[in-house]
Amino acid sequence: MNKSQDIIQNLKTSIEQVAIKMGIENPEVHIEHPDDISYGDFSSNIALIYSKQLKTNPKALAEKIIEELKKEMPENVESVSIAGPGFINFRFASKYFLNQLDKILKNGNKYGRSLENKKTVLVEYSSPNIAKPFTVGHLRSTIIGDAIANILNFSGYNIVRDNHLGDWGTQFGKLTVALEKWGNLVEIEKSESPIKELVALYVRFHEEAEKDPALEDMAREKFQLLEEGNSPEIRKTWEKCIELSKKEFERIYEQLGVKFDTQIGESFYATPEMIEKVMQELVGKNLIKESEGAQVVFFEKIGESEKYPPLIIKKTDGTSIYATRDLAADIYRKEKYGNDVTIINEVGSEQILYFRQLYETEKMMGWFQEGQRVHIAHGLLRLKEGGKISTRKGNVIWLEDLIREAVERAGKINQESAHEVAMAALKFNDLKRDSPQDIIFDWDEMMSMTGDSGPYLQYSCVRARSVLAKAESLGINPTINIESKTENLERLLVRFPEVVERAGIEYKANILASYLINLAAQFNNFYANNIIADEKDPESPHKTALTKAFDIVMANGLGLLGIKVPKRM
Repeated sequence: MNKSQDIIQNLKTSIEQVAIKMGIENPEVHIEHPDDISYGDFSSNIALIYSKQLKTNPKALAEKIIEELKKEMPENVESVSIAGPGFINFRFASKYFLNQLDKILKNGNKYGRSLENKKTVLVEYSSPNIAKPFTVGHLRSTIIGDAIANILNFSGYNIVRDNHLGDWGTQFGKLTVALEKWGNLVEIEKSESPIKELVALYVRFHEEAEKDPALEDMAREKFQLLEEGNSPEIRKTWEKCIELSKKEFERIYEQLGVKFDTQIGESFYATPEMIEKVMQELVGKNLIKESEGAQVVFFEKIGESEKYPPLIIKKTDGTSIYATRDLAADIYRKEKYGNDVTIINEVGSEQILYFRQLYETEKMMGWFQEGQRVHIAHGLLRLKEGGKISTRKGNVIWLEDLIREAVERAGKINQESAHEVAMAALKFNDLKRDSPQDIIFDWDEMMSMTGDSGPYLQYSCVRARSVLAKAESLGINPTINIESKTENLERLLVRFPEVVERAGIEYKANILASYLINLAAQFNNFYANNIIADEKDPESPHKTALTKAFDIVMANGLGLLGIKVPKRM
């Protein structure tokens, strides 16, 4: 249990004891922060919940609860008040916050980190398909997954960052047909953008297939030859596509500052041995059934209908499907990381039903307990004109073009920090939102350098560091004055460990992003109303310490979101 949990639990216990004394049986006490920090540090709605039970007015009940609490004030509480229809607000003593500030300065970039030795969590994210370049649609999974992995790692978990490459499936049959009919792999390899050339062929295949459906059958036959290992030539083409794709991916990941511990493709799990292992386990649990020639898993019925539609494990031609390979992947992960491993899939919301089917199958197999399989779903990135971005339709915005444009725009502010500012703009524009939300692609909004944006947070941090440099030049050492009046900034700073913990528990990076926006606003208000570095001001060492604490927390928070703080802007 961390310090913030201790505080909340102590406050809950005090309120529970008073509630029981007033005749409330088994009271449920909820503690949260008020929306407006000026109201206090913590708030409880217990008077609103139980006023009917005690046949009294919520405000009157709140007054009685406060009267009892004041007889033995909870630890660290300085004052208690009533707000609105009967909320009880608690304000903590300044000394508590000032002591916590000292911990921020001492712990530095470790402040907010949990050092508990926790279990392994595998976070699967990004997962692009081979022979398709990154579009802006790939940006979401990559940066959301990376932020969640960072937050969980900071929270003490042993993290495995996994890039589950889409290097297997019928799309390679389609690409093989397209190359044979309209392309030349040797010439494509020599081009400036070989992956874009491959995508153009992929798009053409679908255009031609609409006119000639027989092409789809040819594609399935080609993939079957690849899967059965009966065509060295197709295998060679497939390997070259993977080689070219990985070069493209690494270049983009380097620009995004994203790294992985493992990058294993679907093909790794598509070997006859691994597929047979999946089939044996399914058969052993009597879960596999034949339906119209395919091997299928059926789910329990709820009333007259099944809980979920059947999940195909093997197609009628005997080839595996992504569900088969996902099951094989999870067998492998359990063997490698232990039965208690938690596996997170950061994948688009259009896959929600599929992951429910997959998780339900694994639950029926007895592989995982509740909570060990997690799907973090992100919404679609849509065009202003309407419709989602689709490689198949050739309706794409290349991620490298987006990054280039972002760097150019950021360069107009400061060429030296252009790349760092551009990445902050792109990442924070996404991470500040609840991930299931769809995003309408808008250049100006995505590249915003003001307001609730990554560059705004970077600028706040750079501003703080400029103040600290000035203080150092004047010989002012950051020193906490335990007798100083507490600012709202101090009260918000010490919430950082609690915010990180909650963001990790709920798998929501936007919880941290929202906190950082509020924190920056509090600091900029503090900056506007104070001369911080002033050798004639006896409070200047304390103000400098507060500025340093802000710099530490903001930099730590931005780092968890994958955002660097530039030297200047």
